[in-house]
Amino acid sequence: IMLHSTLALSLLLIAVSSNLAMAIKKEKRAPQTLSRGTIYLLYVPLMVIHHLEDCQYCQALKKVFAENEEIQEMAQNNFVMLNLMHETTDKNLSPDGQYVPRIMFVDPSLTVRADITGRYSNRLYTYEPQDIPFLIENMKKALRLIQTEL
Repeated sequence: IMLHSTLALSLLLIAVSSNLAMAIKKEKRAPQTLSRGTIYLLYVPLMVIHHLEDCQYCQALKKVFAENEEIQEMAQNNFVMLNLMHETTDKNLSPDGQYVPRIMFVDPSLTVRADITGRYSNRLYTYEPQDIPFLIENMKKALRLIQTEL
């Protein structure tokens, strides 16, 4: 189990590092060393989006997500975004089951924030297109928690 957790954590860090590298390239900044990138991650929450291409609910959520300027601004400036299109076997990223769409917030200590959930008791981390205002509030909550807990 320990090896599995270590492997999952390593894969998550690789994904986050490549996502961060892409964000740095987009901004056309001077290259940063890995240590500076790691320090950056200590202060930025991770937003993990589980979805599937052939899922109509995922596509509907993706559309309103992409069209919402406030979400896009926060996603680009305040979060490391991780899009997972394949289901994970890591129970930390599926604490209440494997379903899509599923959006989870992970703090810089790589702890899934179980206190930031959607509106549905049967699928704690799902959001529907009409839940966008709720998702925005949860993004703001994740940012506030990071600032107050560090």
